[in-house]
Parts: sequence; structure tokens; C-alpha cells
Amino acid sequence: MEGFKPFGISCNKPEKVTLLFEEYEAIRLTDYEGMNQEQSATQMQVSRPTFTRIYEQARKTIAKAFVEGKSITITGGDARFEKQWYRCRKCHKLVEGIENHTRCNGCTCYNDDELVSINQ
Repeated sequence: MEGFKPFGISCNKPEKVTLLFEEYEAIRLTDYEGMNQEQSATQMQVSRPTFTRIYEQARKTIAKAFVEGKSITITGGDARFEKQWYRCRKCHKLVEGIENHTRCNGCTCYNDDELVSINQ
């Protein structure tokens, strides 16, 4: 996933906002995984105040896209990965490290040939 596009907006040249990867990660850890900000900051290996700034900027960027009908592009930033990340071509599940790939509900992917690396 490289971003999102709004419904009802021309796809020819939609206006867009950029969400940095660390901003995406802050949203994922806090809002999707349910971690508190202290836990999220520890996971991202940043201070709590730095995490708060990253998280607040992510929320503003997403709000701008929603309110103004702009596409969101997820890119760049200061991100480091300990392991290679993969995405299943069939169910689109993200997997950290090929050794962690397991078949999920509804996915017919049984082998690692269906995984594509997403690290840049």
C-alpha cells in the first residue's frame, strides 16, 4: 500500500498530501494496535515528545486529506527496519520477515513464492 485515494475525485491528477512512513507507523501503533503513546514511542525508538510531534502531524495530514478530498501518499521519512517486510500477493497481509509467514483466513497462499518485498 502506497497511499489512499478519495471516492468521487477525478483520478487524472488528484491533489495529494504526503504522510511520512514514521507518521503512518505512529498511527498504526497507537490507533490500530492500541498502544499508548509511551509504548508507541518505545517501539519506534524515539522520545515521547518526538513521538507526540510525529503523531500530531500524521493526524493533521490525514484530516486535511479527508476534509479537502486529497489523496494520501505514504513515502519516505526516517524509517529503519530490523527485518525485511513482505506483502502477500493474494491477501495483501504484511509480514515482518519471511520466516513469520503463516496462512491467514481466506488466503490460499501456502508458500513464500506469493510474498513480495516492500522494503525500499
